[in-house]
Amino acid sequence: MPELESGQWQWENAVAGAVAGFATVASMHPLDVVRTRFQVNDGRLSNLPAYKNTAHAIFTIARIEGLRGLYAGFSPAVLGSTISWGLYFSFYSRAKQRYSKNREEKLSPGLHLASAAEAGALVSLCTNPVWLVKTRLQLQTPLHHARPYSGLYDAVRTILKEEGWSALYKGIVPSLLLQVSHGSIQFTTYEELRKVVVSFKSKETNGTPQSADELLNSVDYAILGGTSKFAAILLTYPFQVIRARLQQRPSNDGIPRYMDSWHVVKETVRFEGLRGFYKGITPNLLKNVPASSITFIVYENVLKILKLAGRND
Repeated sequence: MPELESGQWQWENAVAGAVAGFATVASMHPLDVVRTRFQVNDGRLSNLPAYKNTAHAIFTIARIEGLRGLYAGFSPAVLGSTISWGLYFSFYSRAKQRYSKNREEKLSPGLHLASAAEAGALVSLCTNPVWLVKTRLQLQTPLHHARPYSGLYDAVRTILKEEGWSALYKGIVPSLLLQVSHGSIQFTTYEELRKVVVSFKSKETNGTPQSADELLNSVDYAILGGTSKFAAILLTYPFQVIRARLQQRPSNDGIPRYMDSWHVVKETVRFEGLRGFYKGITPNLLKNVPASSITFIVYENVLKILKLAGRND
């Protein structure tokens, strides 16, 4: 992302991030459903079909549950992603602005890391209830014994009635760790790689002064976004598995399968080994690496348009 310019409006970052988030979810949701089902399948559940791989999972869900199954949890996914990206880019840009004493001075990797960590924590606190509902809707299959949620509103109402407000924040600990670490790694990698690409392209212009916006194009943004996402996923994926397992719906007797994050860690190591913490990583990479490329292409180009419109006003 570009460094903040003097007078740049924070709403531009929020709008660009929200549009980017919606575009990402709309194009990749079936892979998100598959990833969630792989993540929670510890081999001891009776309400999830057995999938051999990503392709088999998509085919099986489409055959048994139809398009509705492939897009289970789509409403909270769109809501959560749009809000998350909008808030994230806004919080992130505000943090960078606060840490930057001199507007013309480039932030250090450490300050980029701090900005991303701060934004990630704030976003996680705001959006955890939405992600919990999305996870539960994605895990509903014809094999479920409990009355299924009919949608986003019914899910929230039922959770509040049966489990109370605290249930909406199940998985908040791994969610915070995930958001802070994942966002920090992704955005720091993005910023540092962006500097390298801008520096390299600047040399090719034979000294002609150009801004980063003029030097970089959509292909550059796609490569930068995909590469930074790949690095972040590999390093933080276990937090996603822990969160998904904690956010499952309790059994009919109201007893959750996992009590807390440490319980998930112990049970996963005991029955599945370290591989258990990377279940579903293939559909996750297939979904999020290209999705991140789409996100940053949309974000950077929408931001350019908004900045240009702001100058013309």
